[in-house]
Amino acid sequence: MVYVSAVPQPRSDAESAAAASGDPAAAAARGSRRSVAAALLTGALGATVVLLASGRTWARGTADVGGGTLRLATDGTNVTQVPAALAIVGLAALVAVFAVRGPGRVLVSALLALSGAGAVAAAVFGAADRAALDAEAARTTADTAAAAAGLTHTAWPYVTAVGGVLILLAGLLALRFGKGWPAMGGRYERDGAPRTRTAPVRVDPDRPEDLWKALDRGEDPTG
Repeated sequence: MVYVSAVPQPRSDAESAAAASGDPAAAAARGSRRSVAAALLTGALGATVVLLASGRTWARGTADVGGGTLRLATDGTNVTQVPAALAIVGLAALVAVFAVRGPGRVLVSALLALSGAGAVAAAVFGAADRAALDAEAARTTADTAAAAAGLTHTAWPYVTAVGGVLILLAGLLALRFGKGWPAMGGRYERDGAPRTRTAPVRVDPDRPEDLWKALDRGEDPTG
């Protein structure tokens, strides 16, 4: 069984000494760690901002009903669900960047950047939308011809766009520096070193726990 671990390993004494001596390789490693941290921070923060801001009120207005005035409001998810969906895609891509290498990492990084760009575009275009508020007026008044009056927009669509910009920035960082980033390593992955052969352990077919242990060791419990 292969266990995947993304926990950063502490630097060895040699790495620490190289860093202290101004070794170019150590400097490159420090730069790589900074870009990783920046991408993770901006990507996660951007997705959080998009998801939170999408649920806020984007537009307000009024509707005439029964000789009176009814106040209306609609949130970003009623205007467009694209930014929130792309934020989730961006989060998945941000994690996947560290699970792949080579061309796959470039493709995932591009997906991350495109998710941010799409969220920005959807939020900006939705900032002036009135269809969602008109639909709310029709639903509230039970009049399909009703339309919202006194339409005003809040700043939340632009906050959503800022979150999309952060996701886009994370994608651009991944495209620019991702080649030198570490990948999730197999903790017990084969490394080419010779293995010590151990005697097979007897498996009792009447004990399920023995069967699972044999499978975990890579043995055939039926043999």
